[in-house]
Amino acid sequence: MFTKEIYIKRREELKQSVKSGIILLLGNGEAPMNYDGNTCDFRQDSSFIYYAGLDTPDLAYILDIDQNKEYLLGDELTIDDVVWMGNFPSLKERAAEAGINTVLPFSQLSSLVGVAMKSGRTVHYLKPYRYRNKLLLSELLGKQIDSLAADFSLELTRTIIRMRLIKSNEELVELEDAGKTGYAMHIVAMKMCRQGVSEREIAGMIEGLAISKGNRVSFPTILSMNGQTLHNHDHSGILQKGRLMLCDAGAENLNYYASDFTRTTAVGGEYSEQQKEIHNIVLKALNDSIDMAKPGVAYKTVNRNAYRVIFEGLRELGLTKGDTEEALEAGAPALFMPHGLGHALGLDVHDMEDLGETLTGYDDRIKRDTLFGYRSLRFGKHLEPGLVLTVEPGIYFIPQLIEKWKAEKTNADFIRFDTLKNYCNFGGIRLEDDIVITPQGCRPVYEKRLPVTVEEIRAAVNNERIN
Repeated sequence: MFTKEIYIKRREELKQSVKSGIILLLGNGEAPMNYDGNTCDFRQDSSFIYYAGLDTPDLAYILDIDQNKEYLLGDELTIDDVVWMGNFPSLKERAAEAGINTVLPFSQLSSLVGVAMKSGRTVHYLKPYRYRNKLLLSELLGKQIDSLAADFSLELTRTIIRMRLIKSNEELVELEDAGKTGYAMHIVAMKMCRQGVSEREIAGMIEGLAISKGNRVSFPTILSMNGQTLHNHDHSGILQKGRLMLCDAGAENLNYYASDFTRTTAVGGEYSEQQKEIHNIVLKALNDSIDMAKPGVAYKTVNRNAYRVIFEGLRELGLTKGDTEEALEAGAPALFMPHGLGHALGLDVHDMEDLGETLTGYDDRIKRDTLFGYRSLRFGKHLEPGLVLTVEPGIYFIPQLIEKWKAEKTNADFIRFDTLKNYCNFGGIRLEDDIVITPQGCRPVYEKRLPVTVEEIRAAVNNERIN
């Protein structure tokens, strides 16, 4: 938790940006895993944490802009709570740590919202993503659940996106902390990447490391020899010589900030010539993208250049053909990279995706593409100092997608389908770093870069010195 002055300043800026009405921020509640008393690990709502700072369940915050008042709503511990979970500071004491002076029982939430609505004042709320909060908002506002996603406050949402996108120095320290743990996780994964080791064992070790250093992993770990499946959470494989292990994993630190790295490691550290060739194309796309990332450049432009590097690199290997610009216009490189180059990173690993991916990543100047693959770019805006992003190009050989395009003659002028049969069992390679935009360009969020060349990764697998 930051100092109370930081939260007070954030809420003051929120009050100045949203001109009238009341702002309602709902914290998250407990979510049962298989019965009420056995809950999933609690995770607070990120916007609630950003403005109110408290990470315990069943809280709400109201900022009354018209009357210049604010309230934290929640209930004090009962004796049963104390018996089962221990004693904690009172809710009033914890609220004071965030600079909130007025604390009311949660039961008064309905009354506060109801009075505002009866007087014709706007109740600003964010689009809910948890079912508990959908039901609560439906009851509070007298709306059908299906209408909540359409009637959320665009004014409040845009304000929060603007504030949360640009990270303060305090936040960058937290992100660096998460990056440090993420780095350690990936080094462990590389050292364990040996023939006969189970994917599950490696995933378990690095997830345990994330918990030992912070709250949890920042998203379910992706670790598999079948890297052609972009979000592969199956860890049932046993590592085999000659295969690649794609590991996309990150940590969430104690203050909820996230890291997100990807490396693709040859089992035993020994890459075939074919694997080296594809790896080096992806590495060039990664390095070129990082070099391009600077204030004023649209990330959509950086994304397009990554596709250019991938198409031209594969053309040298005889897998693509034709004019680069024509191929880019047709969307041909998306066969090999059906996802975007990266996304914003912060309190969420896909920062503020709950507020709206397009609202967060696009604006009036930069519109989302409609072509397959290109439309999956989560963030396309012009870059600004303080913005934190992932950079994660990849090349994947997805047999089902290749067969579909071949049968339908999709982009047949640019794809050499006859030569792709030699890659049907390749899998996929993704490389991912986290960067922060600076006034001059960008820098790594965490100062140490993970091993990224085939030589560096081989050294890590063999526990050799990494320069």
